[in-house]
Amino acid sequence: MKGIKPLGNRVLVKRASAKTTKGGIILPESAQEKPKLAEVISVGQGKHDEDGKLHPMEVKIGDQVLYSNYAGTEVKGDEQDVEYLILSEDDILAVLS
Repeated sequence: MKGIKPLGNRVLVKRASAKTTKGGIILPESAQEKPKLAEVISVGQGKHDEDGKLHPMEVKIGDQVLYSNYAGTEVKGDEQDVEYLILSEDDILAVLS
């Protein structure tokens, strides 16, 4: 997504889409549970501690991450069907390999 650069220990992610159930039934968007899986699009520079030392980010662009429920702030993108979130790195639970 162009034009958004996260600050500090924030991460811009593109949320994975959930379209069908395991049985192949297409659910309306309002009935779908939003996935907690996302791809990292952009990262901030890191977090400063009390001494002013910069701790770099552990995630990098392209990582697939799992994040906590109700985390982040939704951001509208250029594409209509793509959802973006700005998360704190602390809200990211794991990097999937």
